[in-house]
Amino acid sequence: MSFSLPVVFDGHNDVLLRLHSAGGVQSAASFVTGREGALDLTKCRDGGFAGGFFAVFVPSPSDPDLKFHEMTKATYNLALPDEIEWSDAISVVASQIAILRELERLGAVRICQNTADIRSAMASDKIAAVLHLEGAEAIDGDLHTLDLLYGAGLRSLGPVWSRPTRFGHGVPFRYPSTPNTGDGLTDLGKALVRRCNELRILVDLSHLNEAGFWDVANLSTAPLVATHSNAHAICPHARNLTDAQLRAIAESGGLVGLNFAVAFLREDGKMLSDVPISQMLKHLDHMINILGEDGVGLGSDYDGAVVPQELTDASGLPRLTAEMKQHGYDETLIAKLCHENWLRALEQTWES
Repeated sequence: MSFSLPVVFDGHNDVLLRLHSAGGVQSAASFVTGREGALDLTKCRDGGFAGGFFAVFVPSPSDPDLKFHEMTKATYNLALPDEIEWSDAISVVASQIAILRELERLGAVRICQNTADIRSAMASDKIAAVLHLEGAEAIDGDLHTLDLLYGAGLRSLGPVWSRPTRFGHGVPFRYPSTPNTGDGLTDLGKALVRRCNELRILVDLSHLNEAGFWDVANLSTAPLVATHSNAHAICPHARNLTDAQLRAIAESGGLVGLNFAVAFLREDGKMLSDVPISQMLKHLDHMINILGEDGVGLGSDYDGAVVPQELTDASGLPRLTAEMKQHGYDETLIAKLCHENWLRALEQTWES
């Protein structure tokens, strides 16, 4: 059986952060003309990357090279960065949203607010971009900024990255470790979840610690979704999800996007890129076994993580789908993993 190039809708990328760091709105054109990194228009088209969650992220003032070096050791426990103030976060968030809007003006992407938008963008050869906030530091205590960002197109939000916010606590970069690393959502965090449910904004469980996960699970009326997380049973990293968490996501009709970040794939938890695609398939097999064929997608973390050597950028995605086929996944399952499951989960979250 022959396959055409599978269409990929992806749960997470950080290209807006990279463009922000490279010069802001003025750097957006490099996405069209070609840039160093995992995602640009040519690489996306070569790999069948048709859309995904474009994260807006406020970086901590830390040395990422030092973090990656520590994560090559046999064990590690990186300190959580300090909380970022609203006044510092909001300008960075505004800048990255402006970059996404510039990408839309340049004709490279279409900012999508529902699944009809996504399907239309794919049909018109535009990359379907869902505006996602990774860490809610830019949302004020009265949640007024949430409504403002919703008006700007925000349709997905993670209450935390791996640092505290007024809403809850993230998991540290710790190996080996369970995700049970501290307190859950604050009262304001619970109010944030309720308001996201009212607005039909997806609440992303990736980066939340286990207590926060269960708080969302007990509160949310929407399917539970972790946009870029892996199986703790295979890689016992604090960032990964236990089988109990995976079962809760399955019971809600939710979804987990496979994270390509090597430290969350490798059984030794090291941030080293010599990871075979077969290791990714181990995580997929495990998650499919618990979540079912409708509950797993892709969440690459492109432009935000060290990824396997064979999948350095989006143009390598056909290597992943080819190995899925060789592994025994049929055309129907590959289509579900690559995009159909995401569209189902988003439709249930946004439009049910």
